[in-house]
Amino acid sequence: MKTIDIKTTITVCQTEDLDTSDRELIEQAIAATKNAYAEYSHFRVGASVRLANGKTVIGANQENAAFPSSLCAERTAIFAAQAQYPDQPITAIAIAARKEDGFLAEPISPCGACRQVMLGIEDRYKHKMKVLLYGENGIYCLSSASELLPLSFIDSSMR
Repeated sequence: MKTIDIKTTITVCQTEDLDTSDRELIEQAIAATKNAYAEYSHFRVGASVRLANGKTVIGANQENAAFPSSLCAERTAIFAAQAQYPDQPITAIAIAARKEDGFLAEPISPCGACRQVMLGIEDRYKHKMKVLLYGENGIYCLSSASELLPLSFIDSSMR
């Protein structure tokens, strides 16, 4: 028998600890929560992705009465970015969420489907994607989406 030890390092920082481009990405994710269509959950999530060419694309969760047809903010931003700039890797993603009474004190983490898509983008472009998870008490900073999904399924898993 053997044990596999999995370790993820999360740096918790404040907005002022971030460089200008990461602060702007967080601000865009916060603003994107206003674009959410969250008539059922009233849980508004915004995401902003930064591409290698410096452009940013935002996304927001979009709900539907047929719940499986809804889509998370992370995937709306990623898919919009890939549709507009298919040759550009995503270098960073920022995610923010709020309820009716305001932004969450602690950061939220992407769902499993979003983690898989984020990891697939890293694998596709062979480029790490910084992950910034916003909470009013602090921002979780991860150097790669792979830290969110350590036992991953990527293209090479099928070979």
